[in-house]
Amino acid sequence: MARLSVMTTTPVPARRDLSEAPLLVAARGGAPAHVPVWFMRQAGRSLPEYRRLREGVPMLSACFDPELLAEITMQPVRRHGVDAAILFSDIVVPLRAAGVNIDIVAGTGPVVAEPVRSRDDVARLPELEPEQLRPVAEGVRLLVERLGRTPLIGFAGAPFTLASYLIEGGPSKHHARTKALMRSEPELWHALAATLARTTSTFLRAQLDAGVDAVQLFDSWAGALSEKDYREFVLPHSAAVLADVAEYGVPRIHFGVGTGELLPAMREAGADVVGVDWRLPLDEAARRLSVPGLPAPVVQGNLDPALLAASWPVVEDEVRRIVAEGRAAGGHILNLGHGVLPETDPEVLTRVVELAHSL
Repeated sequence: MARLSVMTTTPVPARRDLSEAPLLVAARGGAPAHVPVWFMRQAGRSLPEYRRLREGVPMLSACFDPELLAEITMQPVRRHGVDAAILFSDIVVPLRAAGVNIDIVAGTGPVVAEPVRSRDDVARLPELEPEQLRPVAEGVRLLVERLGRTPLIGFAGAPFTLASYLIEGGPSKHHARTKALMRSEPELWHALAATLARTTSTFLRAQLDAGVDAVQLFDSWAGALSEKDYREFVLPHSAAVLADVAEYGVPRIHFGVGTGELLPAMREAGADVVGVDWRLPLDEAARRLSVPGLPAPVVQGNLDPALLAASWPVVEDEVRRIVAEGRAAGGHILNLGHGVLPETDPEVLTRVVELAHSL
């Protein structure tokens, strides 16, 4: 697949030697010293120190403040002892950086002032330039200095999910406008998705140039699609992004919600690790992801975030079951099947990490 045309303004720095870090070992299909674990949305609303730090600070302002995003990213590493930090960011950060009028409204989520629904709308979308991501890159550089032996995972939303927000104007349960445009105006759809693939790639490359050790492509809404539509309208653009960052040689994780029926196609997109939500056991996910002639798949997941509110014996049984099922894959990174819920007791997350390391 042709490489996206994205220019970098700084050379790729010498990376930390984290070859023995359990997360990176597992992501490459090796045998780590212990089961690696991190949590999606581990830096966020479940932590009281996060709430104190964010008081009075809008979400997107925090994402563009190097010191603040570095400190928020570090908080769960200090508290929980997780095997990776995930860059504190949001799916819409690259859109906002490029100049799209989008904001995160409390209680609603991302809201777009002028939805994208026509050829002219697509033509007006600004191209993201690396210079517009300077605060994010500076935050990454601060984290690389402070994290020591803990890997840092970069983050970006996939083209389909970004397109859905732009077309719908905000979060959507059914993605009706998105699906209608996709099917009725496929040329327009592919033009939009290709533009957003460049945006996503620029965002990931800025993080990689600053020193992140792995990246995750997050396709929140891909599970709303049939496999046929995913392959035709989404797979080529996600694959383009993943191919464009392959030269960095770091593990690439691809995750979506409700994507059990899409897992084989998601692996075809080119990721090294495929995230699995809680709806499908990991041994079955590994079976679906297996391809003759390719190495055994590496999976990430998949504890149901809601179960963290259950009694500890329930949580412990689930963690043990998931770790056992994960052994069917070529590698396993323990995580949730989606993000940490705001009401989660942080102590439970710490105990999950301790249990995983003991296994």
